[in-house]
Amino acid sequence: MTSFRTPGARSGRQERFTRTRRWWALAAVSMLQFLIAVDVTVVNIALPSIGADLGAGPQGLTWVVAGYTLVGGGLLLLGGRICDLLGRRRMLLLGAALFGAASLVAGAAPDLPWLLAARFGQGAGEALASPAAMSLIAMLFPAPRERARALGIWGAISSSGLVGGVLLSGVITELLDWRWIFLVNLPVVAVVLVAVPLLVTPDGARRAAGGSGDTAPADASAPVRRRPDVTGAVLLTAGPLALVYGVLRAAEAPWSDPQVFGPLTAGVAALGLFVLVEAKSANPLVPLSFFANRTRTVANAATVLLSAALSTSFLLVTLYLQQVLGMSPLQAGLAYVPFCAAILASATVVGRVIGALGLSGAAIAGLLATAAGTAWLSRLPVDGDLWTDAMPGMVLVGVGMGVGLIALQNAALHGVTEDDAGVASGVQRSVDQLGGATGMAVLVGAAVAAGASGDTDAAVEGYRTAFTWATAGVLVATAGVALFARRAGRA
Repeated sequence: MTSFRTPGARSGRQERFTRTRRWWALAAVSMLQFLIAVDVTVVNIALPSIGADLGAGPQGLTWVVAGYTLVGGGLLLLGGRICDLLGRRRMLLLGAALFGAASLVAGAAPDLPWLLAARFGQGAGEALASPAAMSLIAMLFPAPRERARALGIWGAISSSGLVGGVLLSGVITELLDWRWIFLVNLPVVAVVLVAVPLLVTPDGARRAAGGSGDTAPADASAPVRRRPDVTGAVLLTAGPLALVYGVLRAAEAPWSDPQVFGPLTAGVAALGLFVLVEAKSANPLVPLSFFANRTRTVANAATVLLSAALSTSFLLVTLYLQQVLGMSPLQAGLAYVPFCAAILASATVVGRVIGALGLSGAAIAGLLATAAGTAWLSRLPVDGDLWTDAMPGMVLVGVGMGVGLIALQNAALHGVTEDDAGVASGVQRSVDQLGGATGMAVLVGAAVAAGASGDTDAAVEGYRTAFTWATAGVLVATAGVALFARRAGRA
């Protein structure tokens, strides 16, 4: 007797296969996002080794950290628009390929300019791949419950990348060489480039899924033919780059020096032109009406000051541990374990903190924890001890990062709708990256100026100066959030 399969049986098996394939696709794009997050922090422990190998001082090393986030943050909103225009899968693959190629150049860089160019390339790759991955997940999982679960997994993997980058940096730099912190990206990128075409339907040829297929209906995923605001993206990237260059030069030259005054003027002019372009553009990266919501505006402004303090802490504590306390890269990486544990522990309870204190109260608590941490670090001695002089401040900064940053992220999405949720998310991420990088440059510039004589005592005095200014900035952010919350409560 001949057996045969009914159409219903085939449909059931096809649906199960499609569901499985979606989760494998999520795994592939999450791997890429993990790398993108890792490369934000993976350079930190390796910075002294990079500086010794390539002859770079604190200013050059600041560019190694900030170049990636400045370019990535500046082009992020444009990347999201390009994904809408040219297709999510296509831009995910292009961004991953660019990120991988830049990682190869970084690993083989013969000098600092080549390394900085590669870091800029990694940032451009992130600006294409990251929004493409996030929007692709939204299309792969159209059902609200599954989408929330998928985005939660994606976000958790991204957060673990930020933490894991610090630990990986110490292990790789100690056991191999600093160049391998970039070269290890290549096999993972290769897996993504092979897996995504096999698992994700090509752009423009997707079929309706009815909530159970591998994508959303075809009309939801078709490219939206809107002209991207390239001019705005260039200005938003060039402005902070020029400002950072001018600020770092100001640590060694007077403000009247053309190499200081010129870039600072150009940076301010570029950001001013960005506002004018956005006001007149038919398809702006950021509609200026978006900032009419005061909660979002205050949250993003506070994020700038908090991110500046966090980025500065990462950089200067790393230099202090290795160049002042004499730790090896592996020892410095392990010294960050309590810091990373503080971030993860506070991130797991931040929902309850927000429930108990509200968004403003949680943000203030996180900001105060950060201010306490940077204030502790502002007293770092030359003959210090990890556990008594550095670790308390590191843990407090970690708690502040886990609570304050997440609370401000939630506040930055206050009152969003389907029409502006994407813009709000993009603005928050750009503010986080651009603000953190620019603020770090200002604080590191202050540290370099204070420690201009170059000996260890002067260098530590510079660190203390930077942490003092970081504390002041975070306290200003705290006061701003508290004042806004008080006025909102009276309204």
